[in-house]
Amino acid sequence: MAGRRRVSGAPVTALCLLLVSLVGCGGRPAVDGAHAEVQALLDRRAGAVLGHDAAAYARTGTRAGYDSLREVPLADWTYRVTAVRRTGDSATVDADLGYRVAGYDRAPVTTARTLRLTRHDDGRWSVDSDRPAGKTGRQLWDQGAVRAVHGERSLVLGVGQPDGKLRDYAELADRAVPSVSDAWGPRWERRVVVLVPGSLEEMAGLLGSPASSYRGIAAVTTGETGAGATSPADRVIVNPDAFGVLGDSGRQVVVTHETAHVATRAHTTASTPLWLSEGFADWVGYRDGDRLPADAAPELARAVRYGEVPSGLPDDGDFGFSGDTDGLARAYESGWMACRLIAERWGEERLGAFYRAVGAHARRDGAVEDAMHRVLGTTPEAFTVAWQDYLREQLH
Repeated sequence: MAGRRRVSGAPVTALCLLLVSLVGCGGRPAVDGAHAEVQALLDRRAGAVLGHDAAAYARTGTRAGYDSLREVPLADWTYRVTAVRRTGDSATVDADLGYRVAGYDRAPVTTARTLRLTRHDDGRWSVDSDRPAGKTGRQLWDQGAVRAVHGERSLVLGVGQPDGKLRDYAELADRAVPSVSDAWGPRWERRVVVLVPGSLEEMAGLLGSPASSYRGIAAVTTGETGAGATSPADRVIVNPDAFGVLGDSGRQVVVTHETAHVATRAHTTASTPLWLSEGFADWVGYRDGDRLPADAAPELARAVRYGEVPSGLPDDGDFGFSGDTDGLARAYESGWMACRLIAERWGEERLGAFYRAVGAHARRDGAVEDAMHRVLGTTPEAFTVAWQDYLREQLH
């Protein structure tokens, strides 16, 4: 019996050894050799970026991209390989790139990349190319060599722009930060990152959208709504084509508007309607100026003069970049006038409290109604009537 047990157990033992060789200990898949080799290669490449070591970077493959990154103040740069697809001595690699800008990002910005690699006769892998994956937006350094200008409260990164122009952006941002703090309060990072691509088309490339979506839009701010303290810094992305036709006061209004979005981001959630978030940012932008409402809101003023007073505050859909520039202007101007009314009638502190209360609501339904009741002591219906009267009074 003992002999038979030893003989019958042999195939089982062999099978177990075979399974161990295939799946490793504990039933986990064995580490793919190519995956590990590629990850190690990209770890060395990332270390070369952070260490400003051009020779070490070149040893990992193509030098393309290295010079474009040299002026970007990086605190972190890492790749996480998610897939390796081999075809003979070449491979296509999917990876998540995470990076942090020193002094601004509390958490990494993560973006998907696709890399092409070649395996050499000695077994080494090298990088042939590193590009945005699929429809992922490009990074600024994908568009050329980045120039960096450090302001007192800002970092401006630009491609294809003279240093003097980048310094102008830094000065605008440095003036915007204290203006926003005065209107919103000091409890935000109080610094801003501004990206200045070379053209409208390159701005759209950063956002992963067609250029037509942003024609006539001077700048946008990207960031995660409702983001906490441990999140990447927002980026103000400039459309140099539209920005370039603005006068000095208009440029300051735009940068202050976008900086207001940076300051309020943590309190801007899915419950916040666009008329409030955009209107508040415009209110901050115009707050220190002396432009009359009819001058700052020409499209809405024209409609009011023709007796076309809006029946209600604009919906989120009215803020879409659909090509109706007059309608888009009226939506922004309507939100601004609503926030201006709150600041004048209830006070600036109440306007800020109202904004925070709306964003803190658990869902969109009832958020404005509840905040108006608790903070302003009114209803949406009564507020709409007051807002319509205010438009007639201010935009005649």
